[in-house]
Amino acid sequence: MIRPLKHGSSILDSDLERVVKPNVSLLREFGLGPCAIAKLCLAQPWLLTCNVECVRATAVCVQGLGIPRGSGMFRHALSAVAFVSEEKIAAKVEHLKKTFRWSDAEVGIAISKAPNVLNKTKEFLQRRSEFLISDLGLEPAYIAHRPVMLSYSLEGRLRPRSYVVKFLKANGLLDPDRDLYSVLVVTEKVFMERYICPHKEAAPCLAPDYADACKGLMPTNFRFT
Repeated sequence: MIRPLKHGSSILDSDLERVVKPNVSLLREFGLGPCAIAKLCLAQPWLLTCNVECVRATAVCVQGLGIPRGSGMFRHALSAVAFVSEEKIAAKVEHLKKTFRWSDAEVGIAISKAPNVLNKTKEFLQRRSEFLISDLGLEPAYIAHRPVMLSYSLEGRLRPRSYVVKFLKANGLLDPDRDLYSVLVVTEKVFMERYICPHKEAAPCLAPDYADACKGLMPTNFRFT
């Protein structure tokens, strides 16, 4: 618990029996184990020091978003909604539905898989919606089931890798049924090994064009009509 103490010195001033222990007990009641509580308090030390009813209200709010207590994402969701009123959370949910054309069920799926989407700005989400739905033509339901892609850099990962996939498919160098998400989630090292390096002879322009795309440029070879 040393690191949480460094990040939240108010823990040292809090009553162990009347404040800290009740909050820990409450978090355990909602399915968090010792390790999860320690990790949570690295990001949100206030969960050990504030009024226990505030912590309970936050946990109940998370459940209301459709994230069951004890699930792997419960801790992340607690951190995501910390210090955010129910009204603002509801507004964020409505904005997600409007921006990505999600149904109630779909926005619930997205939040349960990636609670941090609640922390993204409107501009951040709008740019990804325009690219993923308007430019790439992905279905809203597809994105809802894979919301982690919303956290990726638009310029550093989403755009350039999408361009590479489209280029490879257009030139018969990649299975046309290859799922885009499977390409987006791999590390940069794996991406290079699987989708760039094997095509040095067939497409010598690919590596430099990909490098340019990562810098925000649009190589001629990646312009599709």
